[in-house]
Amino acid sequence: MERVFISKLKPLLDALAEKRDVYVPHATESHYTYARYEADAVPELNAVRVCTPPKEFLFPLRELAAALPRPAEPPPVKPFAVCGLKACDVRALTILDRVFLEQGFEDPLYAARRHQMFVVSSDCPTPGESCLCHLFEGKPYVDEGSDLNLSRVVDGFVVEAGSARGRSFLQAHAGLFGEVPDALLAERARLRERAQERLAETNEGLRLEAPVRELVEKGYRSRVFDERAATCVECQACTRVCPTCHCFYLYDTRRGDYFAKMKMWDSCLRMGYAAVAGGANPRKVLGDRLRHRFLHKFVYFPDRYGMPMCVGCGRCLDAEAGAVDLRDVLRELNAELHNPGRQVVKAVP
Repeated sequence: MERVFISKLKPLLDALAEKRDVYVPHATESHYTYARYEADAVPELNAVRVCTPPKEFLFPLRELAAALPRPAEPPPVKPFAVCGLKACDVRALTILDRVFLEQGFEDPLYAARRHQMFVVSSDCPTPGESCLCHLFEGKPYVDEGSDLNLSRVVDGFVVEAGSARGRSFLQAHAGLFGEVPDALLAERARLRERAQERLAETNEGLRLEAPVRELVEKGYRSRVFDERAATCVECQACTRVCPTCHCFYLYDTRRGDYFAKMKMWDSCLRMGYAAVAGGANPRKVLGDRLRHRFLHKFVYFPDRYGMPMCVGCGRCLDAEAGAVDLRDVLRELNAELHNPGRQVVKAVP
């Protein structure tokens, strides 16, 4: 059983909740956040990615990493499911897995949560104005990487298994599902094609004449980074909402009768990020820190893991308090490399 149909979302969520905590998209004014699913809730499926990154479920903002003098036993992780992840989010999980589950350097805290996570993705029928996944080899629907994927069609949802766990779930709850008529598969294909067209229309002005990696690498000494950094207020929102940024720092604190080593998110745009013992800091200038962020995303990470560290979700564009727009940076780097002297039309903030 690989692909089935269900008319209502609630029976599927209730079945998921039998053995695990379930988190679902919750509409809050103009965006979505995650909320714990309750049996009396009216479920809905998000049309675009949730504003908060799914890394929060695997890599909390702040957590206990170690304790002295008694070793800290990590709390047991209950199985949980996260619903409504989009293709960009699923690709982001793959990127985080490369980092935290790397052979020989596995993070046990991340691994414990990741192994208990059941991923229910869904198509992205109406990409947002800030979405640009197609520029980074992405699509507005999931091909692989989730346990189940939901595609909204007329009168219900096409549910497709993407893993052995997903197939086992469908088989165990076969009574909830029916067969998928060819007409619904054809409708799904049309909706996916329309979403791709919308992405292309939204980003029509972002035409790059070279791969992003080449633009960033050859633009190392570009004035663009310093000029854009002049608008940055170091709020660090771009790295907080990014689903792939994973830098953290460790700090010691006393808790009652023991000392704790805490693990907390960090940001490469923070002034003290690159500071070393003795006070030296190779990236005191904000423009250098912005350049490093782009190099990490598009050069250093691909060199090590074979994929860019940006999935084009656009969260950084929505959260940005200054005017550091990824699209404008790429436009200007492209113009400097291929069309010197050409006026660049900047994105509307």
